[in-house]
Amino acid sequence: MAVKSIPDDYPRVSPYLIVDDATKAIDFYTNVLGGTERMRMPGPDGRIGHAEVAFDTSVVMVADEFPDMGIKSAKAIGGTPVTIALYVEDVDRVFKAAIEAGATEIRPVENKFYGDRAGQFEDPWGQRWDLMTHIEDVSPDEMMSRMKQAMPG
Repeated sequence: MAVKSIPDDYPRVSPYLIVDDATKAIDFYTNVLGGTERMRMPGPDGRIGHAEVAFDTSVVMVADEFPDMGIKSAKAIGGTPVTIALYVEDVDRVFKAAIEAGATEIRPVENKFYGDRAGQFEDPWGQRWDLMTHIEDVSPDEMMSRMKQAMPG
C-alpha cells in the first residue's frame, strides 16, 4: 500500500507554535481552550521537540524554542503578526478562563457585524488568539452593508 502524501488525520494547514515552556502552553491549550493532546515528544533535556493539540478536526503543533537552532518563540522575537482563530461553544466563558489563566486581553468580547461574538487575547507565550462563537448567519450582502456602517471612511 502506498503512503499518502497528505495523512488522513491531518488538515492541510496547521499552525506550528514555538513557545517558551511548551508543557505549560499545552496545559493552557487543553485545559482552558478545550483542545485534546494528540502526542508529545520530549527531548532528552525535557524540552518538547514536537507536540500536537487537536481542536476538533484542526491540529495545532507546539514545540519549545531552541534558540541555538534558530527556533525562537514569539516573545523572543518581539511578538507575532499571526492570530489564530478558534471557534468555541461559549466565547464569554472561555475568554474569561483564558484571562484568569494569564492571557492578556487585546479586544474585549463583543458581537461583531459578521455574525460572531468574538474577542482577542495574547496567551502567556505571546501567541494571539481570536476566540469566536457564531451567533447569527449573515448573508454576504448584509455583511458588506454592516461592514460599511461599522468601519466608516
